[in-house]
Parts: sequence; structure tokens; C-alpha cells
Amino acid sequence: MRELAAAYARRLPGLDTHSLLGGLDATLRFLPMGDRDGAYDPEHRVVLINSRVRPERQRFTLAHEISHALLLDDDDLLSDLHDAYEGERLEQVIETLCNVGAAALLMPEALIDEVLARFGPTGRALAELARRADVSASSALYALAERTALPILYAVCAVSRVEAEGDDEEARPPSAKALTVRSSAAAPGVKYSLRPGTPIPEDHPVAVALSTHLPITQESYVPFRSGRRMPAYVDAFPDRQRVLVSFALPARSARGGEDDPAG
Repeated sequence: MRELAAAYARRLPGLDTHSLLGGLDATLRFLPMGDRDGAYDPEHRVVLINSRVRPERQRFTLAHEISHALLLDDDDLLSDLHDAYEGERLEQVIETLCNVGAAALLMPEALIDEVLARFGPTGRALAELARRADVSASSALYALAERTALPILYAVCAVSRVEAEGDDEEARPPSAKALTVRSSAAAPGVKYSLRPGTPIPEDHPVAVALSTHLPITQESYVPFRSGRRMPAYVDAFPDRQRVLVSFALPARSARGGEDDPAG
């Protein structure tokens, strides 16, 4: 799927939203689609994109739907998938492959390597990749992690509403807002991840970066939801109302040892 997407990208005049469709004999239409981000109609060769979602989400959805078209046009790959999977599992695998294709289309390996060479495996690199590829930070997260050779754990953190806990719904206090992990991804070989919704302590460098709007790099820890703290060198880069973070793990810890349930 990566090879199909990369070959398609090389034929394009550019990677802006409208140029993305340049290599495909299809029409692009934007319209309200409710909860759906987009769709591809192979019979009429039409790509539909939800007009009411964020531009970067539209862009990734467009690349995802283009990947659907590339997959449907590759008889060998499609046949292999139907031989290996069926039913709901087949649909899941196809969706995953189209996400892989979308990432390869919007974030070529050369771009990711250039960003890593300039900024290193840092929160700033994550912000720069998202900006240059014009994708969401969560989309850039997985592509960057996959190309990172060092034991790094990346995360996108933002303030979100947290439901207060309690058995009695009537007596339960109203939900509050807190800085939490929105998404995370680990470099190959790293056995840990941060579960979405994991709270960030108020004195953690990530929280300090958000409150001061200043980048912070220092020795600290990974705040797993279980309460366990794994030593790590933290690079926290504030970007609007979120913080893009890299946790550089000790090589010994990254290989495993304790299996934290937060993953």
C-alpha cells in the first residue's frame, strides 16, 4: 500500500488538496455528511468529503479515499486480501491499509527524514511535520514514530473534559477539564504507549509548557495511567491549545521489563 501511494504521489503536480486528485480519474465533491468523513464511489468515480470537518481532516480523508481507489485498481493486492480475510475483518484491514496509504501519500519518507534530521525526534519535529504536511498532529504522530530509530514515545496532549468517578450518578460531581493524552505512538521496538485520557500531573513539564507557552526539555518521566513513572527525557512543544511531546526512554526500559497496563 505504501508503494502504491508513493508511486501515485510521484505523478502529482503537487500535494495541495486539489492537486491530490490529479492522478485519479475522479471528481471531488464537498458536502455535509453527518458523522462520516468521506466516501469513494467507484462506479461513478466520485470522492465525497464532509464539508463540515476541519481542513486537515478533510485532507487526510481525501488521501484515504484516494487509497481506496488505488487499492480497488490493484487486482493482485485486492485478490490477496480477499484470500486472507473475509467479512468484518476484511473491512478492518482495508481501512487500516487505506490509512497507511494516506500517510504515505501526505507524508513521504523523504519529508519525515528531513524533519527528523533537522529537529531530531522531538515534540518540535512532530509540530513541524504536521504543519508541512498539512495534517493533524495525531496523523503525523504515527508516521513520525514509524521512522524514528531511537526508543521514543510520542504524544499529543490537550485539555479535555474528564468525567468524574463515582457510583451514585446523582451524587457524582460534574465533569471537569484536565490536561490529558489525546493520542500516542511509539517507535519500533518500544513496548509501551500512553492510553488516551491519561492525565498529565500539574507539575509535569508537559503541563508547564502548556501554561507558560514555552518549549521545555528536561529529564522527567512518562506519566502512565497506572501511576507508574518511567524515567525519560521529555521534549514538550506547546502548539496553540495543545502540547506535542516526545519521551526519550532509556534503551533498557524501552525493550520491556515491566509490562505497564497503560499500553
